[in-house]
Amino acid sequence: MGEFELIRRFFDRAAPPAPGVALGIGDDCALLLPQPGQQLAVSTDMLVEGRHFLATVDPAALGHKALAVNLSDLAAMGAEPLGFTLALALPQADEAWLAGFAQGLFALSDAAGCPLVGGDTTRGPLNLCLTVMGQVPPGQALRRAAARAGDDIWVSGTLGDARLALEVFRGGATLDGAAFNRVRARMERPTPRLALGLALRGVAHAAADISDGLAGDLGHILNASGVGATLWAEALLHTTSTDLRGQGDSLALAYALTGGDDYELVFTAPVAQREAVAQAAARTGVAVTRVGQIEATPGLRVLDTQGRPMALQGRAFDHFA
Repeated sequence: MGEFELIRRFFDRAAPPAPGVALGIGDDCALLLPQPGQQLAVSTDMLVEGRHFLATVDPAALGHKALAVNLSDLAAMGAEPLGFTLALALPQADEAWLAGFAQGLFALSDAAGCPLVGGDTTRGPLNLCLTVMGQVPPGQALRRAAARAGDDIWVSGTLGDARLALEVFRGGATLDGAAFNRVRARMERPTPRLALGLALRGVAHAAADISDGLAGDLGHILNASGVGATLWAEALLHTTSTDLRGQGDSLALAYALTGGDDYELVFTAPVAQREAVAQAAARTGVAVTRVGQIEATPGLRVLDTQGRPMALQGRAFDHFA
């Protein structure tokens, strides 16, 4: 099977163009149609075998995650998806693997309304590079540099389960079969919070997706905005699952802060918008938890369950640290 046959069989669906796509797969470039007056939001993520995913991962789960981590960036900006490209390096053209990967990829693509519009394939070590494109009205993007002193800090969903799943794979933790399946799903099939990101436009000041751990990704907001923050350990424990809390509060708190691979949203919003945040969460069916406050004094501080300053254990993921 040659390169173009591979593309035709597994990735060119010959479907009618999506509303935001004038021309998709099959030409030198895709042609997109952002709505009049919208800004184009673009993000790229690369997933490398052995660095971002295990060699044993189910290909359908990998297809899902490859797109999910990119859609999560759009969610963090409050952007609506338009389409994505896929650059895929494969050691060989394994038809069963490709069928599974494409199934997982397109299941999420269809659910998110984000069609594949082009890309590239080549032979090499397994590597996935996706670029996702979306649209957002001018002035409504949820940027990292917009947090203000006095803002509440919120997070969506639960934190730390993906890190727990990785630790089970490494042999550093044990779970029963049902619990392992739950945390493994959080690691391999994250849910991009697109609807919540859209609902937070005009409500939140700043946002980021939690890919490298809450402490690190909130730190990006703090640095970009020139502010600091205090987080509350008691509230953070409420963002963790019963599976993770079963490993003990200390570990649960550490994984919630620095675990990574959660692909939830951390965002800041004025105190006056608490009801609006609650309404956005209710409309989209996504739980949110208020976990701290933005402050004028630079730096990130964490208060323990007794309200005392505590040392931050571990650090956010860094590819070159």
